[in-house]
Amino acid sequence: MRIATLIMVLMLADSLVPAADNVTISRVVGPEVSRRYKHPATITELDNGDLYIAYYGGDGEYEGDTAVYGMRLVKGTNEWTEPAIIADTPNRSEGNAAVWQGPDGNVWLFYITNYGPTWSSARIKYKVSNDGAHTWSDSSMLSFEQGTMVRSAPIVLNDGNYLLPVYHETGEDREGTASDTCSYFLRYDPHEKTWTPTNRINSEIGNLQASPVQIDDKYLIAYIRRGGRFGPKPDGVTYRSESRDGGLTWSRGERTSFRNPNSAVDFIKLRNGHLLLVFNDNNEGKRMPLTVAISTDSDKSWPHRRDIYNKPGDTSAYPCAIQAKDGKLHIVFTSGRRTIINHAVFEESAILGHTVERD
Repeated sequence: MRIATLIMVLMLADSLVPAADNVTISRVVGPEVSRRYKHPATITELDNGDLYIAYYGGDGEYEGDTAVYGMRLVKGTNEWTEPAIIADTPNRSEGNAAVWQGPDGNVWLFYITNYGPTWSSARIKYKVSNDGAHTWSDSSMLSFEQGTMVRSAPIVLNDGNYLLPVYHETGEDREGTASDTCSYFLRYDPHEKTWTPTNRINSEIGNLQASPVQIDDKYLIAYIRRGGRFGPKPDGVTYRSESRDGGLTWSRGERTSFRNPNSAVDFIKLRNGHLLLVFNDNNEGKRMPLTVAISTDSDKSWPHRRDIYNKPGDTSAYPCAIQAKDGKLHIVFTSGRRTIINHAVFEESAILGHTVERD
């Protein structure tokens, strides 16, 4: 009995890593479960308080065995369910997933199916669950255009429409994207059940994977991953676009002061109106550290910053952030060469008042 208890204590100590004061990071799942590759993770809180993660996995990024998996953390428990396949196209590989529960209670799963050797051959599909992500509908094609992809879940606009970030990736280079790779949005009218695309956001070296927030009825902001090649880029930064007409049209992507190593960022609005940006504060080709920044003045300044994960030699990639009903902030990201999914939980107060000094 004592040996069993000791083993349980050691396992718990390994899975709960206090990255900083008031920030807890737990290891959700690693290479020992299901297929080795697990990337990128997306998270939503369901109406009943359960947390749900979706990701795609297999033997590697471009391997034909990849499928989309789902995992659940039942409210009041501390153990995630085993990964289960929730989307798998026969003889095709799947890609990025985004899971989200809409205001009508339906849970949406957006994901990518690849039809060629690079992501420029991908298309977006979706499924819907009306029982809290326990069962899913058949898949439907959302975008037939080659090279269209998804990474982030929708937001609900003030007018009740949904705004889904998508992007169009071009080129046949697995080590970078072409300069005409661009971001845009699909706007969904839940009454008419129609999707309408916005204009495309272009920038000097291309961009992808926008994350939008709505400031007021007319004004929206999106922070966007830079395009180009992987590897060091001393002037590599995150891009920014804005809309002045409620998200119908968007400005050209412009450079910001946030460094970016060609990696995904996430950007959300908290219930108190503050804005949260989570990103890899690096332009040397390394997806590390994982930094959280908060603006309390609607994107005018970002004085509050804290590294929540900084492990030399590792990666902290594709963060996805939500604020739960109890006010806590949740971020999932992958590490261990895309084999481990991590889950960070903290209060906004863990970031406020902190600063990060860089060389």
